[in-house]
Amino acid sequence: MRILIVEDEHKVAAFLQQGLEEEGWIVQLAFDGEEGWEKILSGNYNVVILDIMLPKLDGLSILKQMREASIDIPVLLLTARDTVPDKVKGLYQGADDYMTKPFAFEELLARLHVLTRQKAGKENVLQVADLKLDPVRHKIYKAEQEIVLTAIEFRLLELLMQNAGRVVSRLDIEELVWDKNYDHDTNIVDVYINYLRKKIDKPFNSHLIKTIRGFGYKIEK
Repeated sequence: MRILIVEDEHKVAAFLQQGLEEEGWIVQLAFDGEEGWEKILSGNYNVVILDIMLPKLDGLSILKQMREASIDIPVLLLTARDTVPDKVKGLYQGADDYMTKPFAFEELLARLHVLTRQKAGKENVLQVADLKLDPVRHKIYKAEQEIVLTAIEFRLLELLMQNAGRVVSRLDIEELVWDKNYDHDTNIVDVYINYLRKKIDKPFNSHLIKTIRGFGYKIEK
């Protein structure tokens, strides 16, 4: 599952990123409204956590622009504004849920799962050949046999399957599966691609995960 967090408090954003990545989410951050809006337009997210009080462009303006542009990604407003009129305004603007700071991470995680389940259906299950990935239930099946992956392996496979048939560059993998502070001099991407191949391809004598030398990797039938 891919999530965008638009939050100008760096400590809050880092706390959310760490917790969600430990749960297997692919997390991207934006620290002001303009950056958040640009990422919403260019990204492919399952849900957005959106602060209201943001520099450059406030969260309610982003939400209004999303709904006017028919962008129906679920949005959880996370804000210090806790009055009833603030909540009502946020929900009328098109928010799917509303939480106030301070918050319990466990509650936020539960609400995110509810939002993604509400959007989930058969069309949300990713499939390449006989390989299926259910992003909501965090399940992987190959030839109807369940495959157990680590959180990082799951995020990497989900990224490849979201872009099935297209090459995903090493840089995109590094930044989306790990983060932008990743040490580019290591070969950790190759290591995890090999981990996936050992679980997804080799036991089934298949070759879904392909190396495109000088560019990156892709998955296709």
